[in-house]
Amino acid sequence: MITMPSTVVSLVPIRGLSLRLVLSGLLGAGVMSAPALADETCASPYMKKITGQEDYVYVWTLGAEGIGDEQDKLVTVDANPKSPQYGKVIAALSVGGRNEAHHSDFTDDRQFLWAGGLDTSKIFIFDVKTDPAKPKLVKTITDFVAKSGGVVGPHSLYALPGRMMITGLSNNKDHGGRTALVEYSNQGEYVATHWIPTDSDLRGAVKTGKYADGYNYDVRALPRRNLMVTSSFTGWTNYMMDFGKMLADPEAMKRFGNTVVTWDLHTKQPKKVFDVPGAPLEIRCAWGETHNYCFTTTALTSQIWLIYEDDKGEWQAKAVADVGDPTQVPLPVDISISNDDQRLWVNTFMDGNTRLFDISDPHHPKQIHQQHIGAQVNMVSSSWDGKRLYYTSSLLANWDKKGKDNEQFLKLYHWDGKELKQQFALDFYAEKLGRPHQMRFGAHALYAASSATPERIAAAR
Repeated sequence: MITMPSTVVSLVPIRGLSLRLVLSGLLGAGVMSAPALADETCASPYMKKITGQEDYVYVWTLGAEGIGDEQDKLVTVDANPKSPQYGKVIAALSVGGRNEAHHSDFTDDRQFLWAGGLDTSKIFIFDVKTDPAKPKLVKTITDFVAKSGGVVGPHSLYALPGRMMITGLSNNKDHGGRTALVEYSNQGEYVATHWIPTDSDLRGAVKTGKYADGYNYDVRALPRRNLMVTSSFTGWTNYMMDFGKMLADPEAMKRFGNTVVTWDLHTKQPKKVFDVPGAPLEIRCAWGETHNYCFTTTALTSQIWLIYEDDKGEWQAKAVADVGDPTQVPLPVDISISNDDQRLWVNTFMDGNTRLFDISDPHHPKQIHQQHIGAQVNMVSSSWDGKRLYYTSSLLANWDKKGKDNEQFLKLYHWDGKELKQQFALDFYAEKLGRPHQMRFGAHALYAASSATPERIAAAR
């Protein structure tokens, strides 16, 4: 059992410094000081939202055969430019075996980082508060499949008040795409399973098109609209298959999700099932108080889709832009929205490019920049101010490119409004770490408010 102090949680989206959350967390800890945290723009609105320079980047990394200890690990990189260790690996905590490390995220109080494995369905919980520079593994959930009623492949881990909502990608009956959302307490105890609607079990949802496939991938929330949104991908049989073999298998290519589902956030009741063909992946919701919409991109059809509330208060879904040349299947993967809802970064795995879209008119995105990052690129994490973009390379162990194109890196770029300028790059194979997949930001949890000058903070490092 994980023990942590209680925290008052705001039920509205947070932009900038949330004094209520800061004070509640600090008073519970008995310290009147302010955390120096930085947040990615994909973070849950229920988290403390304190902007600034991140001190660390936590990289959830796949073990690779013949590389180092061959185990999955949480890698900590120093990201503070004032540090003598800037751009260097300062910690690497192996978790045992290769679990197909994929996504991770913080609890709403940011004290713990949960990280999942798509193959073994294990969930690893790290204490990142006690010593942010050296996270400590405090619990491993090994009975996720049994407790959830057969859900396989924990993917997105998303903070709700006192809860973690986890998307599953598969099931233990046929290892296909039929799956669910699984809810846990922050203490690591199972709460509930919420199955994705299917044709045979709509669970009260309205099917708006051809599909109700029951597939899942990502989850995001717009609390002010009582909205939760899920997307869809593919099951264990596909995501653990060699990429080339899968592409050549007509039956395998039929086993991809084609839906986005909107939910009642409070009751966890599915409301509408939308056709979004071609495996819609990451969901990113707008931050503006009147911006009632979210974006996703489709991996196989290379489109940007808008999930939006219309003038009648009804949620709708439509394709609003192409990403590159869809006929070439550039394979859009991760996306990142700016905190002012003006820009959307979109990575494409196959050509190794990142693209920037002007989304000031969300119904008509326009590409305004494109830049090559590497032979392959997957995840992108943006600082809250939009000035720093971090990129990693690995998609899935069996989907990454072969030979010289199998680059495995973490790269930091600065965005000056016109171009990305590389600041540092870490070769994870050369460092004997493995395949870097997803990133989360960390920082020194507390420092004395009375002495919180940049000089003293730097000296404390």
